Amino acid sequence: MSHLKHWLWLATRKGLAGVSMQRVLEHFGGPEQVYYAQGTQLEELTWLQGRAKASLRDKSMVPVDRILDRCDELNIRVITRQDATYPQRLAAIPQPPLVLYAKGRPISIDDEVAIAMVGTRNCTPYGERVAGKLAMELTHGGALVVSGMAQGVDAASVRGALMAGGSVVSVVAGGLDVIYPRYHRHLYEDVAASGLLLSEYPPGTEHMAGHFPVRNRILSGLSLGVVVVESPRRGGSLITASHALDQNRDVYAVPGAIDAPASGGTNRLIQEGAAKLVMCGEDILCEWRERFPVKLGVQPPMDPQVVEERLRRLEQVPSAQTPAQSSPAEEKEVDNPESVEYIDWKECQKNLTDDEQAVLLALQEGDKGTDELVEKTQCPARKVLAALTMLQLQGYVTQESSKKFRATVRLKME
Repeated sequence: MSHLKHWLWLATRKGLAGVSMQRVLEHFGGPEQVYYAQGTQLEELTWLQGRAKASLRDKSMVPVDRILDRCDELNIRVITRQDATYPQRLAAIPQPPLVLYAKGRPISIDDEVAIAMVGTRNCTPYGERVAGKLAMELTHGGALVVSGMAQGVDAASVRGALMAGGSVVSVVAGGLDVIYPRYHRHLYEDVAASGLLLSEYPPGTEHMAGHFPVRNRILSGLSLGVVVVESPRRGGSLITASHALDQNRDVYAVPGAIDAPASGGTNRLIQEGAAKLVMCGEDILCEWRERFPVKLGVQPPMDPQVVEERLRRLEQVPSAQTPAQSSPAEEKEVDNPESVEYIDWKECQKNLTDDEQAVLLALQEGDKGTDELVEKTQCPARKVLAALTMLQLQGYVTQESSKKFRATVRLKME
């Protein structure tokens, strides 16, 4: 079995992720063998970009030692794919993270009825209330709520689960020591005390725009199902729903008014038959009770007065920043622009699905938004969103501050 340091070293290689990472692992047999590969052995990896090969030639363990030292200081555990505590549900998805950073109570997620709750950051009072109520009902019924830590639906879901006295798992898009948004520090502390914080990014990593869609595959991968509370027609939460469908997870959606922009995405999921309409926690719990009779033993309903009191407390918690405070990481550049690299299209195709190939080819013409890519590729929106996530994960695409996507490679078609 490979040493922890070799896993961390490989996980921090620049320009190496997704299918390319998996092919490297399969080629050499494991992280330790990759670490000791030299010269001609690395030249055999003809499908890799030059940046990735250069990163594999860098054998310094100094950055790895810094990560481990920082994890020790912060009481952060490092879990690799070879560890027994690595969730098997997550290991089974395409391109699971090599390493997870964990802080809080150890939770055997594979034994839990884990339900991911996602939705827009700019949620309405209706969305915030429904998210809190659903999370309370799911937790009271024996399920484990999995969510992010952003403002809006994420925060309301986490608070609802905690108010019901249960545990919660939050997957964040940066280092576990980098609080985002900053005013959620107490929420981070509450989750770490009674639940579990997870990330695939080492301590000190900022929450970048490109991290969020990549993070979404983990939210759905850990869970049996995903419930979308509120999302516009092109919302990031639909990326999570797309991953869930690709991972053969159940998808649920909360309906909203037909003219409400914040419910355009959820209503469309229901209309297209991609999601089951849910109005309460029991609509989800009933589907899993036969499989998890002990976890989801029928509970007496929560006292309506208690629920209302907790929802009032939830509504009193500030859920959005003022313009003067706001500096959302999603609006930052994903990374500093790097020189565009030319790669062989025939080799590149081996790493990509048909949808990913179509999107990458479309981006060779210039930066494009999701609507433009849907029109250009004639692929459904959810497939375009999923393809963009995987292309970002593999380093072929980045998201600009303008919300458009840019190819970081140029294709040699000869």
